[in-house]
Amino acid sequence: MDTRTMVRETLAPGTRDFYRRALRALGDAGVPFLVGGAYAFERYTGIERHTKDLDVFVRPADARGTLDALARAGYHVELAYPHWLGKAFCSGDFVDVIFGAGNGVAIVDDAWFEHAVEATLFDVPVSLTPVEESIWSKAFVQERERYDGADVAHLLHAYGERLDWDRLLWRFGPHWRVLLSHLVLYGFVYPGERTAVPEHVLRELTDRLLAEAPDGQPGPRVCQGTLLSREQYLPDVDQWGYADARLEPRGSLSTADVAHWTAAIEHGD
Repeated sequence: MDTRTMVRETLAPGTRDFYRRALRALGDAGVPFLVGGAYAFERYTGIERHTKDLDVFVRPADARGTLDALARAGYHVELAYPHWLGKAFCSGDFVDVIFGAGNGVAIVDDAWFEHAVEATLFDVPVSLTPVEESIWSKAFVQERERYDGADVAHLLHAYGERLDWDRLLWRFGPHWRVLLSHLVLYGFVYPGERTAVPEHVLRELTDRLLAEAPDGQPGPRVCQGTLLSREQYLPDVDQWGYADARLEPRGSLSTADVAHWTAAIEHGD
């Protein structure tokens, strides 16, 4: 396994110390976790970002134990959104404890850990979220104020020829059109490096697209745009009578989850 050390000399000493102590606290507590976000992205693409947070990914069943471990280490913790996110705070910095996604897609499961990549961060041995799961989770972030399509393109650029494409296709499942949209965009961004996406993958997805060509019959009145943006498709579900694809049984969220996540828009959370 390729193990690399990621150096963050640009971080303030207090922030660096907080992250180091938080990682060690989780390790000492025996909490299984992965590091994702900007740190995994840097490892995979070489693109460094300066963020105010450290993203750790855990299974849903381990979310409470992760927050408890960070609380015992002396940090204020809260379960900000019970369906996907907790936080631990230290001054103006924080650790995000992620076990799903705001839209109910990309829930952390055993496969995240089975395919994790070893690294060292702040002198602490860690495991990183796999590239495939990073692409899967980022592909759905298409908000007005944040769009992760460039991240997906950079990950494909860096790892396309090494990806487990079968697993990536499996991850997207019924949402394969989202993956296809990013692959088409990748070919536009990097016209000279389109071979990073295997021909058989594009062929399979375009065959699916053609097989689903409209037959003139009305389809289900559902809006899946809410899986891409929690705000921009609210008129569809609140005013125009479309079913919200996030809600059970189509999705995995309850009406309370959606209401809580929608209410946070006003605060920019």
